[in-house]
Amino acid sequence: MNTLSYKTDSVNKQNSTKTWVLVDAENEILGRLASRVAMMLRGKHKPSFTPHADCGDQVIVINADKVRLTGQKMDTKSYRRHTGYPGGQREPLIGDIMKKKPEFPVENAVKGMLPKTKLGRALMGNLKVYAGASHPHEAQNPQTINLNDIK
Repeated sequence: MNTLSYKTDSVNKQNSTKTWVLVDAENEILGRLASRVAMMLRGKHKPSFTPHADCGDQVIVINADKVRLTGQKMDTKSYRRHTGYPGGQREPLIGDIMKKKPEFPVENAVKGMLPKTKLGRALMGNLKVYAGASHPHEAQNPQTINLNDIK
């Protein structure tokens, strides 16, 4: 039996094939959008997935201001942070945050679904989120993808 035919090729950052992908977040539910975008950033949708390497795609998310939340989350969900001073705990509601910085909920949800390591921080550099329908990455010729087709 020829054992060389069972050789497993491990993909690393240098020999991975990265593509630019455009995702429209209009009328998408935030958590479902974030889980599929995180999967594409990791590269889990590719047959050459390697857990320890950056082999995912570059993902552009447009219309982040039109993302949906289910139930009463727009009125009840809050993001807790602390200023570092005594009594400095703040809990702004997601509705207030989306008025000031509409990209934050999408970025934060995707970041929470990536590994909490150097790899996860590097993968966040492959994510570009924009509030409107325009983006400055036309030169990369991103292919528009339907999130419901990715499993």
